[in-house]
Amino acid sequence: MASPGNVPYRTTGSTLLHPISELLHISLDQVNFVVCQFLALAAAVWFRIYLRPSHAYAIVRHAFATILGVYFAVFCFGWYSLHIFTLVLLCYFIMITADIGNVHRYSFVTAMGYLTLCQINRVYIFNYGILSTDFSGPLMIVTQKITTLAFQLHDGIGRKAEDLTTDQLQHCVKRRPSLLEYLSYHLNFMSILAGPCSNFQDYIAFIEGRHIQSKLLDIRSNRNGYHKLPDPSPNEAVLRKLCIIVMCLILFFTFTKAFPVSYVIDNNFINETSVLTRMIYLYIAIQACKPKYYFAWILADAINNAAGYGFNGVDENGHFRWDLISTLNIWNIETSTSFKMYIDNWNIQTAVWLKRVCYDRAPKYGTGLTFLLSALWHGVYPGYYFTFVTGIPVMLASRVMRNNFRQYFLCSKAWKVFYDIVTWIVTQLAVCYTVVPFCLLALEPSFKFYKSTYFCFHIVCIFVLVLLPRKPSNVNKRQSSKHTFQYSADHLKEQQYLVEKIKYHNT
Repeated sequence: MASPGNVPYRTTGSTLLHPISELLHISLDQVNFVVCQFLALAAAVWFRIYLRPSHAYAIVRHAFATILGVYFAVFCFGWYSLHIFTLVLLCYFIMITADIGNVHRYSFVTAMGYLTLCQINRVYIFNYGILSTDFSGPLMIVTQKITTLAFQLHDGIGRKAEDLTTDQLQHCVKRRPSLLEYLSYHLNFMSILAGPCSNFQDYIAFIEGRHIQSKLLDIRSNRNGYHKLPDPSPNEAVLRKLCIIVMCLILFFTFTKAFPVSYVIDNNFINETSVLTRMIYLYIAIQACKPKYYFAWILADAINNAAGYGFNGVDENGHFRWDLISTLNIWNIETSTSFKMYIDNWNIQTAVWLKRVCYDRAPKYGTGLTFLLSALWHGVYPGYYFTFVTGIPVMLASRVMRNNFRQYFLCSKAWKVFYDIVTWIVTQLAVCYTVVPFCLLALEPSFKFYKSTYFCFHIVCIFVLVLLPRKPSNVNKRQSSKHTFQYSADHLKEQQYLVEKIKYHNT
């Protein structure tokens, strides 16, 4: 079999849709993925209507979600899907047999180790740089879920409540899950192909029918007579996300292939253009890469919402929110004025996972360790490590610059607008500069690009870190988490008031 363009191609997944792959000139893996995701969207609607908690037992919902998820994995990856199932079953055995004081360590080492071995095997043993069935995406999501649950189980059973941060106390798990719950959480059809990772407690509450009501009501609402509110419909949120998906598809077919990132290392392009011109082209090329990520993640979000999962309360305008497990915020990404703001809104659930299993628990060097874990989780291509190692000084320099200069631009609206424009430009260029190796994958072309730009951002970041003072923080991590949670609690009270207000107007 050959892929479009006569590139050698092997797949272990189903070849049923190969004619569509040839017709659209898109790889069979991508066609299988997209078709399964749209089938999952249809199944999610059916699941919410006909298997809602009031009509079906939790065990039935768990079983259906798991069986369909397993089928999608086998359809897309064939026997490679055994890697996913093997890791899940292996870590379940660890969870039920390991000492609770070490269950998180054993699970983390096993999951990350297995993921890394699979990536080494796929990339270096089975033809480095040549297309082959990539099952690492679902394996990466499963790794997040395994480690998230293991740490939350350790927090809930193996640690004292007073030793936990407020976030850890809120999401800790007090009992070992059953096998069906464990399989459903990791292999359900809504998230097995593209995620996102979510908290185990939130997922179980969704399956058992407590997810939405727990976001709407508390004891004080019961006192006011509001024992139950009708479940808000996700249809508006799903339709809005599907419109974004259509736009992403249009951009992908008309824009993405016209601006390849690899052109930045073309010898003629380097020799005939200035650094500024190449950076402008790089910005356009990185923008052109985004639609495929936006498409996959927003579609995954829509699938979960269509099943009734992902409700997150009410906003300040009284509108229902369906962003509990959203993976990105496009507006915040494209208008970011700091490196941290950008990465906090890109692959949000992965950032949350990194924070909960690494940054919040690291005794020191939290930023560096978090970036290194992110690189290891993404894979074994040298470009990944080049990107995340570059990201460390960029992040630190961005923080130092902001702490030293931002306050001087808050004196008037005009100066604040000027500051935002300048920091937006610098942030966008810094992100593009940092992620080039992530797109090029190999070390040699990555080094060639940085050499062609004279390592400009590397040098600037080093000078910033050496010359500017670092203002110490007066608040430690736990206090910061506590204050953040207190704000969330106050915001939740406002949401509950708005819900009562909505109910009053509806009646």
